[in-house]
Amino acid sequence: MIRILVVDDDFHISHIHCDYASRVEGFEVVGRAATVAETLDAVRTLHPDLLLLDVFLPDGSGLDVLRQLSGDEGGARPDAIMITADRDITSVRTAMKLGAVGYLVKPFGAADLAERLTAYRELQHRVDALGLAPRTDQADVDALFSAARPPAVPRVPAKGHSAPTLALLHQVLRTAQDALSAAQAAELTGVSRATAQRYLSYLVREGMVRLELRYGTTGRPEHRYRIVH
Repeated sequence: MIRILVVDDDFHISHIHCDYASRVEGFEVVGRAATVAETLDAVRTLHPDLLLLDVFLPDGSGLDVLRQLSGDEGGARPDAIMITADRDITSVRTAMKLGAVGYLVKPFGAADLAERLTAYRELQHRVDALGLAPRTDQADVDALFSAARPPAVPRVPAKGHSAPTLALLHQVLRTAQDALSAAQAAELTGVSRATAQRYLSYLVREGMVRLELRYGTTGRPEHRYRIVH
């Protein structure tokens, strides 16, 4: 499980973010903090893997947390996704320079946070899978950088297509170990095979999914779909 510390000085918002994060498979919320001081103490005692970190805090900034953790030699520094209403480009650039792995602007819904967390989880899985290899190649590096980003699915898809269904199918392909058939994608998402086929064809046209033909000994080739990184 990936351990999360939620940092926000608004108790109500903090509770909502804890609820959102706890719904995502593979994550558990191990604590909450409302100030810079509480966050630093919680990092040292709870040892979270990931911070959901607000910028505006009563005794400073979430960016100050990143600065202090960067200079702390007492233990491994957790990753951080900034969760904030701060839209200032300077704050965004500073967060990037300090190593934040994501920046999500309030307000947002559960699905938006789930996208970021799922992308982060996939990144950790890929890093772990490569951890025993003495060297890596460009394809592996590209896959790591791609995994760090949430899926780029159109918010307003073509007429007749639902954005949530489109995102769901796209995410299933992102996390699959191999290319999937329409039937397999339908089973994993709970939609009909015809619906899966229609949405997968749309993703192919948009250049986000690649169609592969697999030939057997007889009959027509099987259509399978793989995410484009």
